[in-house]
Amino acid sequence: MTGDVPSMLLKILPEIGMIILVGVVLIVDLVTGKDKPKPFGWIVFFGLLIILILSIFVSQPGSEPELIWGGMLRVDSAGFIFRLLFISAAALTCLITIDHPGLSGRGEFYALLLVSTLGMTLMASAADLIMIFLAIETTSMPLYILAGFLIKDKKSVESGLKYFLFGVGTSTVMLFGFSYIYGLTGTTQLYEIGAAMSSGEIPVLMMAGTMILVLVGFGFKISAVPFHFWAPDVYEGAPTPIAGFLSTASKAAGFAVLMRVFSGIYPSITPLWTILISVLAVASMVIGNFLALAQKNIKRLLAYSSIAQAGYMLIGVAAGTSLGLSAATYYLLAYLLTNIAAFAVVHIVGKSTGSDDISAYAGLSRRSPGLAFVMLIALLSLAGIPPFAGFIGKVLVFTAAMQADMAWLAILGVLNSIVALYYYLVIMKTMYSLPSMEGDRKIIVSPASIAALSLCMVGVILFGTIMFGYGLNLTELASLAFLSY
Repeated sequence: MTGDVPSMLLKILPEIGMIILVGVVLIVDLVTGKDKPKPFGWIVFFGLLIILILSIFVSQPGSEPELIWGGMLRVDSAGFIFRLLFISAAALTCLITIDHPGLSGRGEFYALLLVSTLGMTLMASAADLIMIFLAIETTSMPLYILAGFLIKDKKSVESGLKYFLFGVGTSTVMLFGFSYIYGLTGTTQLYEIGAAMSSGEIPVLMMAGTMILVLVGFGFKISAVPFHFWAPDVYEGAPTPIAGFLSTASKAAGFAVLMRVFSGIYPSITPLWTILISVLAVASMVIGNFLALAQKNIKRLLAYSSIAQAGYMLIGVAAGTSLGLSAATYYLLAYLLTNIAAFAVVHIVGKSTGSDDISAYAGLSRRSPGLAFVMLIALLSLAGIPPFAGFIGKVLVFTAAMQADMAWLAILGVLNSIVALYYYLVIMKTMYSLPSMEGDRKIIVSPASIAALSLCMVGVILFGTIMFGYGLNLTELASLAFLSY
């Protein structure tokens, strides 16, 4: 553990910036009259943009990982890269919510979004079991409220309650696992635990037991089978921009802490946990894709698609290699940009038509060619079609499985991708081939939403083509940080 207080403060300057931004939002909300416009979306977006720039230029990690604040946080490339992902996801979500009538003028909404983002950044850098738990709860508690934020909407309230009940239950089991880990090793510091677990003094059966308990909490965060039951109902009932944030940033935070904990605590039983993760990957892909086939509501379809996508990412984790963790991280980057764009389109179309049924997308190519094109690219990227970022993500995770002698897992991944292509094609057909029930009435898209969609689409195309090498270099740095003890 190194560094004095000023240097350590610089390391967490983005987190401090988010706390300050929360204060600014609440003060503006307090002093602004009820009848006056409250541009919270723009305030938070530009605030996060400044924080993102500060992260890049001020809070970059050194060549060697560094423990700060008494070993609670680890400054390394993995935490840095995931921090950029979370801040970017929150900024894009702010742009999408600017034209949402139930969210845009609510300062408490943006304050909760910022606090949740703060928790995610701490999750990615946490190097102590206590910090991991506190960061997960800091992330989760605001999300429970945000999912049920529209209190006049019964589905929204129901989704918030279900998310809360499932979240509290799984967190309890995870905390029980943490207590056993502490009892076995006498420490809560992640890398000291890893050394104790590798000493040979702790029975494998006990290590495996703690691993399963911990995986319950992480499995909930990434909506992997069998911890996925909450996702379809919560995605359907939550405000659509929050559903997009849940499916991307929250999932990425879960994967970040999963990769750090499993590679840091359980290196001595890597073959065991890779088998367990492989089983979860297969179950998530199969159940997610096959249940998506029957969906008529596009938010529920994207929820089951999100479960299946977690399965593809778990293939990279199951490989247990540097390439595998790098591939999973790249997949998360591609998925974040893709799914935020998809949910942004769902939000805009739902606001215009009053429906989230797939049938509401009939004739979208004539009513709004731009929205239809964005959704087309998003669906093709989710399906793993070149030249989009999702294709690169799938190639990388399948390659990692092959290199780890898990060809069977890669084959199952390819087969499930073919199944998924069918329900994505159904949406494409609806947009481009079926006549609209509302004629050719145009859909108006706000400048903020256009900006968010444009940023996402540029990212999806660039990271699938000319920025592939740059993105892979970043994710390789993250994987090396996860594997360095």
